[in-house]
Amino acid sequence: MFKNVFKIIIVFVFGIAGGIFADQILWPYFVERPLFYKYQLANIPVSINETKEITIQENTALQDAVERIEKSVVGIRTETKTGKVITGSGLVITSDGLIVTLSELVPQGGDFVFFVDGKTPNWQILKRDVENNLALVKIEEQDLVTVGFADFDKIRLGQRVFLSGMIFTKTDRLKMVNEGIIKFFTQNYIRTNIFEKSTLRGSALFNINGELLGLNTIDSEGKITAIPITIIRDFIGY
Repeated sequence: MFKNVFKIIIVFVFGIAGGIFADQILWPYFVERPLFYKYQLANIPVSINETKEITIQENTALQDAVERIEKSVVGIRTETKTGKVITGSGLVITSDGLIVTLSELVPQGGDFVFFVDGKTPNWQILKRDVENNLALVKIEEQDLVTVGFADFDKIRLGQRVFLSGMIFTKTDRLKMVNEGIIKFFTQNYIRTNIFEKSTLRGSALFNINGELLGLNTIDSEGKITAIPITIIRDFIGY
């Protein structure tokens, strides 16, 4: 009986030793052989890193930007010397009442009304730049909501943009928004893929952060082309 127990102990000891030898010496040796790499016979540890995708809701960003700038949008109604009525938009650029718009919307000798946050304040045309189609107006208002200026050097093709202006109906004035992308641009203009009616001349072009990119002109086909912020800043001296 003792012989049988002794044999069992010897087998057990040799079994443990064999297992240790196979695990620590024999198996690692074979794992490093080309055969194992070729047929992937070894279990190679795989490191898995958890990734999380953060989705930015662009529609929400656009709505937030529109809310920030809408009180800065100015409506303009002009009656020329000949009795022709012109409507368009402009933008408040300083809290003490400076407004920038298109020169064509405030021609010499016209009778102008500026609609600013539900008011029609007194005004003064400070200067016009007919060549660049810009005009600077001072109204008698304080503590107005203003917008930030975009960095022209950060403009990119395909960048998402939106315009905001004021349109006039027979009975009311409505603020209006349209969105699109930048198709191409130069130092002198920004062309978008947006089409609009001429009643939105002078509307402002913004990036998705609500920063001013330019003022919009509209050709006979309805194409939106903006006078860039660089030219506007040179004109107003900011």
